Order: sequence, then structure tokens, then C-alpha cells
Amino acid sequence: MVESAHPMTRRSFVVLMVAAGLTATAAMADEPTVAVVHKDPNCGCCTGWVRHLRDAGFAVRVEETSDLKAVRARFAIPENLAGCHTAEIAGYLVEGHVPAAAIRRLLAERPNARGLAVPGMPAGSPGMEGGVPESYAVLLFGPNGSQPFMRFIGKQTVG
Repeated sequence: MVESAHPMTRRSFVVLMVAAGLTATAAMADEPTVAVVHKDPNCGCCTGWVRHLRDAGFAVRVEETSDLKAVRARFAIPENLAGCHTAEIAGYLVEGHVPAAAIRRLLAERPNARGLAVPGMPAGSPGMEGGVPESYAVLLFGPNGSQPFMRFIGKQTVG
């Protein structure tokens, strides 16, 4: 039996485990955030929004369905917040044409909320390019209703 020149002490074991954890955390941080997008297979603007998320570095898995009303009901998304697609991202819901910048802020701040929504289909929002971009609010929603989270004109943040 060969003895190690440096026997494993409790302290060196703890240091080794912390280093392994930091390495694993760093590797996970390099992995893209996964978005599961529920959309109608015939929706072109939804496909544009998926492209916007991918261009922003998200890994996107598309779940096609012709019954988005059932998806929204399953997630209990209020009807007044309905967009044309629903996504699940890191424990949050994202409804409609929400810009990636708003999603990144949501994930950085991790507020106590269910998610973000852009009701309707504002011109110029991600996936709705073309024409004159509209001003619109991204809403944070949760158990206490909804409130403005960010404002955009097209894809540009305005407040």
C-alpha cells in the first residue's frame, strides 16, 4: 500500500468540494436558459418571436398546439393578458411578444411573480416587425394582479 504524501484532511476535502461546486456552477452559467414555447403551428409571428429568443441566446423548445386557450387555462394566465403564444422560462411564464431584454431583467431580479406578459400583438415588438413600432408595456403579473415592468417602442427600451 502506497501512502499519499498529502493525506486527505477534512479541510482539504471541504476545499475540494467547494471548488467542484464552483466549477459546476460556472459550467451551468455558460449553458443557455431554456424556453419552452407553446404556439400554434401556423403562427408566423410566434415563429419570429422564437427566432428573437434564439438570437438573444435562449435555447428554445417549441411545443406546437392548436389549442392555446387550454394552455393558458392550465397555467391560469388571466384572459386580459393573453398574447398569441405562451412560454415557460426558468420557473416563470412569458405570455406574448415580450422582448428578451425584459426576460433577462426578470431572470436577474427574480421577483415574486408568475411572469411577464405583453397583451395583444403590438407592432414592432419581437416577431411583429414591420410597420411603425408602437409603444407598449411589458406587465409583471402574479398573485396581486399585474403592474408595469418595462416599456418599449418596438424592441427598444424606453423606461
